[in-house]
Amino acid sequence: MVDERKSKPVVDFFKGLNDVILKVIDIVMLFSPIGVFALMAALIVEIPDYSTLGALGIYGLTVVLGLLLLMFAFYPTVLYVFAKVKPGRFFNAISPAQLLAFSTSSSAATLPVTMERVTDHLGVDDEVSSFVLPLGATINMDGTALYQAVAAIFIAQAMLPEALGLETQLMIILTTVLASIGTAAVPSAGIVMLVIVLGQAGIPEAGLALIFAIDRPLDMCRTVTNVTSDATVAAVVAKSVGLLHDPDRIEKHD
Repeated sequence: MVDERKSKPVVDFFKGLNDVILKVIDIVMLFSPIGVFALMAALIVEIPDYSTLGALGIYGLTVVLGLLLLMFAFYPTVLYVFAKVKPGRFFNAISPAQLLAFSTSSSAATLPVTMERVTDHLGVDDEVSSFVLPLGATINMDGTALYQAVAAIFIAQAMLPEALGLETQLMIILTTVLASIGTAAVPSAGIVMLVIVLGQAGIPEAGLALIFAIDRPLDMCRTVTNVTSDATVAAVVAKSVGLLHDPDRIEKHD
């Protein structure tokens, strides 16, 4: 509504600020593999004994199996049914964003790459991706919800003498979904929100110490699921409003 000559300096300022932020993220990403290696090395040496490691291994495998079912069974089915997108095309388009999500454990840090891959390589119109993906990075946390539910059950089995009733388990499911919506898109934020889930179920919050040791690799895995979910929703929404294009006709750039 303002004359272009007057609004141009303001628009240019925010475009420049956005470019600076993206460049800072790029620099951080160059050093992230070293940081991730150091963090995981510190966690490994803190594991007390092999029996604990075995229990944590079963817990970790359960979480990973659930995340794999989401990524390679549920999301491809949703994509094919509602957006007519073949799984091969989808994963080929977003694989760089998935790899970055795995290394950073942050949906927010991965967002620029996710938007670029979904828009230029999957064919989602910029009008859809620029709205759906930033919103999804904040509130669409499928992987986090699954992880929190499994973690709550694992801690309850380890610390409570009696098994959880069906009503309590259903409340855990409901609470994890609501808590995941409010989880920040930063590394290890899900374990902070897990305190809420444990509190409402009457599970001792001290049990969080049991899963700290392997939270980082699981955080990396669930972030991949969160990013995959965001891209899935963007494609379905774009298809529903007629803004999903053939990526072969889009000018691609890396």
